[in-house]
Amino acid sequence: MKKLFVMMSIIAALMIAGCSSSSSGGGKDGEVTLTAWAWNVNVGALNEAVKEYQKENPNVKLKVEDIGRLDVYDKLSTGLAAGGVGLPDIVLVEDDRIQGYVQAFPQGFLDLSEKGFDDHKDKFPSFKNDLAQVDGKYFAMPFDAGPGGMFYRRSLFEEAGVKAEDIETWDDFLEAGKKIKEKTGSYAMPLDMFKDDPTFRMMLNQQGVFYYDEEGNIDLTSPEAVKAMEMQKKFADADLIKNVDGWNGVVSSTVDGSVATIPFGAWYYGTIIDQAKDTKGDWGVFKLPAFEEGGNRASNLGGSSWMVPAATENADAAYDFLEYFSTDKDTQIMAMEDYGLFPSLNTTYDSEVFTGEDEFFGGQKIWELFADEMKDVPTAYYTKDYSVALDEAIKAQADTFNGTDPQKALEEAAKRLEDRTKRKAN
Repeated sequence: MKKLFVMMSIIAALMIAGCSSSSSGGGKDGEVTLTAWAWNVNVGALNEAVKEYQKENPNVKLKVEDIGRLDVYDKLSTGLAAGGVGLPDIVLVEDDRIQGYVQAFPQGFLDLSEKGFDDHKDKFPSFKNDLAQVDGKYFAMPFDAGPGGMFYRRSLFEEAGVKAEDIETWDDFLEAGKKIKEKTGSYAMPLDMFKDDPTFRMMLNQQGVFYYDEEGNIDLTSPEAVKAMEMQKKFADADLIKNVDGWNGVVSSTVDGSVATIPFGAWYYGTIIDQAKDTKGDWGVFKLPAFEEGGNRASNLGGSSWMVPAATENADAAYDFLEYFSTDKDTQIMAMEDYGLFPSLNTTYDSEVFTGEDEFFGGQKIWELFADEMKDVPTAYYTKDYSVALDEAIKAQADTFNGTDPQKALEEAAKRLEDRTKRKAN
């Protein structure tokens, strides 16, 4: 009986040791296999990065699952609702969804501040830090960003006698757009007028406001929001906006030259060089116009960060790899050069890829332009109800283009948003 008791004690001890090894990421011979969910070019960036990481950490392997952006969110939401079942060690999440996930699942993700990520705060712009934190704690590691700019066709501007460097305000751009339309027949810019509002979002962001304020109150009726919607209406009334059908419509108008300018995030560079190869040298970029002379011209559209589900059994290994990926200069430059992922890591901005000229864009130092604005981008507050606000903002935009006074359209949208979210409107 005594021998049986000793044997059972040994087995129990071995089982406890095995559980401990698993929760700390240990496997056979100390090997750890991390799983990650991502999509598109982010998959390649991870796979390239882990090869360098393994030179110092040969025991760590990475399995990246490319399951598509929306599929990532479907599976992530399902796994979080089930208490973490089936989730990976690492997951890519767009910045506009981070706050919502943490608010909806406060125990669902690893507190990265406890792991020491606060030490890297100075390496990122304030808006990326704000989006990666909830209540002052990091739940995500900043990755790529989408500093805004106006991609423009040099030949169309020259034909119309317009100089990009003379455009400082939206009113300047309005007058330039009229000249371009008259001389060339091309519209000032494309927009899916009744289904999306990227230009409106950039206009809000540059003014330091968004759908919600920092306290989570509805801010759609702010003077800045009204000013932005009124400006869009001026362009529409002057017939300077080409109404396109979604993403494909934007791309086709870019290729065929029916628009002179495309206001978007820096990531649109990749689409231009891929889809409009025969226009090499005919492109330039200038910053988003300000609403008044000397006003802020910095904005952001898009961007993502990395999160670690709290259910991971490889917390230390996942954190260590992501810390390397997010803060290593060479890794982020690789992601930029090979995959077009604009880094948030400010230590990269003195590298040649940012200080050099871009041949496709007529020798302009476009990446230096985008990098310079990162420090001035205001924070956009998304909350867990971002998608509802987006829906109502698009409705307000559609109503405005259909003739409703911009302020009235935004007030009605704010009221509907109050009813749908139970949030207070300013």
